[in-house]
Amino acid sequence: MNVNHAIRYRKSVRKFLNKPVPRQLIEQVLDTSRWAPSGGNCQPWRVEVVTGKALDRVSSSILSAREQGRKPLPDLEYYPEAWTSPYRERRFNCGIALYSAMGIKRGDAQARQEAWLQNYRFFNASSAMFFFMPQSLGIGFLMDMGIFIQTVALAAMEAGLATCIQASLAEYPDIVRDILQVSDEFMLVCGMSIGYEDIEADVNRFRTSRAELEEFVSWHK
Repeated sequence: MNVNHAIRYRKSVRKFLNKPVPRQLIEQVLDTSRWAPSGGNCQPWRVEVVTGKALDRVSSSILSAREQGRKPLPDLEYYPEAWTSPYRERRFNCGIALYSAMGIKRGDAQARQEAWLQNYRFFNASSAMFFFMPQSLGIGFLMDMGIFIQTVALAAMEAGLATCIQASLAEYPDIVRDILQVSDEFMLVCGMSIGYEDIEADVNRFRTSRAELEEFVSWHK
């Protein structure tokens, strides 16, 4: 697999086989990913790999918080308060296409809610990663985190693993920090479900589109 292929065909998998991933395979992915670039080579990332009972506990605790009506309080506000064009339309179209792939009609609020809750069940994956960075570092280091997380996703693809990068898994950072015993000196950036893709699942046939170069590239001489 070459880099061009990996970038073009990486996708967010939303249904995994409940098949354990060998620890050495995840270590291989992270060993490759640690060579991602960062400002001043500061390497701000901290990764918590979660499986088994710990994964179940994180999942049940977040689902319980939502059932109790606890408002999410992420360390990082990922989405804007107000959407503007063209981002509003892109997000809307993505949602419509995703729910359509799952056979969920636009007005079926209950089915949509249940589909969203699968985020906190890690889409049936047997492993997950949580990505932290020090609270003390500036916002610019979030760029480094993004580079690192994308590198993990690409390295996982080469290793025969599928991933889903999830901002949703960072909605209750205190729960995650408490269960994983991570100091509150660290900001939870996002989570990632990782494992083996269920290739029979309709939702995994869903692919997002991309804007053409003319929409976001300007040339200067």
